[in-house]
Amino acid sequence: MTRIAILGYGNLGRGVEAAVAKNADQQLVAIFTRRDPKSITPATEGVPVLSVDEIDNYVNQVDVLMLCGGSATDLPEQTKAYARRFNVVDSFDTHKHIPQHFAEADEASKAGGKISVISCGWDPGLFSLARTYFNAVLPDGTDYTFWGRGVSQGHSDAIRRIAGVVDARQYTVPVPEALEAVRSGECPTLSTRQKHTRECYVVAEEGADLARIEREIKTMPNYFDEYDTTVEFITLDELRKNHSGIPHGGFVIRNGKTGRNDLRHTVEFRLQLESNPEFTGSVLAACARAAHRMNLEGQCGCKTILDIPPAYLSAESADYLRAHLL
Repeated sequence: MTRIAILGYGNLGRGVEAAVAKNADQQLVAIFTRRDPKSITPATEGVPVLSVDEIDNYVNQVDVLMLCGGSATDLPEQTKAYARRFNVVDSFDTHKHIPQHFAEADEASKAGGKISVISCGWDPGLFSLARTYFNAVLPDGTDYTFWGRGVSQGHSDAIRRIAGVVDARQYTVPVPEALEAVRSGECPTLSTRQKHTRECYVVAEEGADLARIEREIKTMPNYFDEYDTTVEFITLDELRKNHSGIPHGGFVIRNGKTGRNDLRHTVEFRLQLESNPEFTGSVLAACARAAHRMNLEGQCGCKTILDIPPAYLSAESADYLRAHLL
């Protein structure tokens, strides 16, 4: 049994909680929050909700700590801080900064003899696996990744952290012409701007400088500055009515050639998700299982999903996997 604790009870934290409830070999033992614990009623009956200030009291009662904060400001600090005392799993998704995040988590985990698994989810995560497998099988080829149409939790969180923003939803939208060109077997050279657009629906504080907020969104490095981005200001009621769900999905496609005759092949991996945080939480739960197993074997340091043997993610035995899934 893997004893799980959650730090951060937002959309992702609730998604992890739902995932743990689906896994018979995992048990949720605590939820930690920076908010007033009394303001939170968890879905799991009997699980204590505690202040983050009490987290060190649970070092010997938690096998894996799930870090469910945002990539913009939370995880860069939390992962390296807690990785010295806990096995941790996070969903850090700022691709450009993953090498630095890995190095910091690796140093902290090795110092504490723990395992950290970073950048779990579906991209980075399952999409990373698809890209790796497709590249290995079709070395002569070109990769394409499309996201959406769906709500990006990380990008929405980044908007909410702008001064004057009450709430926000950001949709990533594939450019249809680019997607069809790739699926047809062509190998077009596409810029970031040519592959996706970003749609932002923002609730601002009364009297806020809307022009400033829009400018900060559109020029935000690593999030919006390389995309054609639209910003629409709406009321909180409109946001709740029309944008309460958190769907997402996307495609990893590789076009490649084999043999002396350059025979063409297209491989595609697709996700269509009704709930981005619940699916992401399910990936984190599988990675928590792997983190616990690796640490029990004496391993330490930082890992990504590319470093984890597939069998370590599964609750099934090796015999079962060979008999039914191989």
